Amino acid sequence: MSYDIQAIDAVVNIWTPEVKAIRPPRDAFYGGKMKVSDEILQGLTHEDMLRRMDAAGIERSFLVAAKNGPYQHRAAYHIPYEMVAEAVNRYPDRFSGLAGLDPTEGMAGVRMLEKGVKEYGFIGAHFYPHWFELAPDHAKWYPFYAKCVELDVPVQLQVGQSMLYDPNYRLRSVGRPIALDAVACDFPELKLIGIHVGIPWTDEMIAMAWKHPNVYIGTDAHSPKYWPASFVHYINTFGQDKVIFGTDFPVLDFERTREEIEALELRPASKRKLLRDNVLRIYGLEQGARQ
Repeated sequence: MSYDIQAIDAVVNIWTPEVKAIRPPRDAFYGGKMKVSDEILQGLTHEDMLRRMDAAGIERSFLVAAKNGPYQHRAAYHIPYEMVAEAVNRYPDRFSGLAGLDPTEGMAGVRMLEKGVKEYGFIGAHFYPHWFELAPDHAKWYPFYAKCVELDVPVQLQVGQSMLYDPNYRLRSVGRPIALDAVACDFPELKLIGIHVGIPWTDEMIAMAWKHPNVYIGTDAHSPKYWPASFVHYINTFGQDKVIFGTDFPVLDFERTREEIEALELRPASKRKLLRDNVLRIYGLEQGARQ
């Protein structure tokens, strides 16, 4: 399929064999619950990922240097910032980097975030509240929010339920979208992106984005064909400036996700904003983007 819009994927996991060696084995989750193919589970070179992006009409992906849980926990893992920086340096027109956050690192983690932005050129931050069982409005996140404001970079955080069940690491769902209310009030200059659609509290996430000028929604990790009708309506109407495209690849396949978005038959302007225009504006990338 050919696409008339070159999309920007705002949430992508770096998935090279080297990174796979760092991650705890969770093929049962990715291959079973999330239906990731055996081929992808083995890991992809950067070139393989770029070919998959090209086939799906995706111009650029934001690669996450994820921090999944406190570093000392046996079920947790951190992707070194340097691995993402290396990919961005090799393909600066195709990849951008996001700095993962771990609240247990305190000010050392805040300084690491600053290094990621200033030295590695990362364009934003990213974290999973569930991996630390600390809701987005917990005080341990606040120094990171303040640093994002100072650096003028957005922060992505998973909202909605925890999707992973691991017998060694049972994650409570602490990411209710309503927790963003206090954060947005305390940091009105901070660009907050609630990723993963907010499911099963999508209407709550829509309410937060409607209330706060600085709150946005990421569409990753849940297939478009299963998005709640209220969310599709939001994208197509009064929320068309507040939503950005993502896959959380390999959780969602690039091509399948694009095809399912096409099947939604969104209004042309709404579709372009979702796939491209909004994320370029929010991340301040308009000047360097291809049309």
